[in-house]
Amino acid sequence: MNDRKTVSQEIQDQSIKSLTSTFGKLSNAYKSMTEKGSNTTLVTKRRSAVKIGLESLENLWDGEAFNYDEADIQASKDILQGILPSIEKQIEKAKEGSPQKTVNERRLTALTFAIESLADRLT
Repeated sequence: MNDRKTVSQEIQDQSIKSLTSTFGKLSNAYKSMTEKGSNTTLVTKRRSAVKIGLESLENLWDGEAFNYDEADIQASKDILQGILPSIEKQIEKAKEGSPQKTVNERRLTALTFAIESLADRLT
């Protein structure tokens, strides 16, 4: 796992900011879908997984609290891994140097770190 010593402060900050932003977007989507009466199962699972991944990184890098059981950690890791292919496709489609490409590259990095930190908790 990439520990505090091998991941620059800049990358740590970008990763935390990216996951915080992703959690906010999923929270807004949940609210909007709830108001419309749409099925929120997928967005609820993803929002929870991003929150647990974010808290795992905050614990690893900043010593924040992390209190989840093995089942929640495993489920979150699996859900986050399931998000990666769609982000990779978005990166492929985005123009080089575009804000969209940058945001998605940072999101991919952040999710990868979160998945690694969750996997390390399971071993």
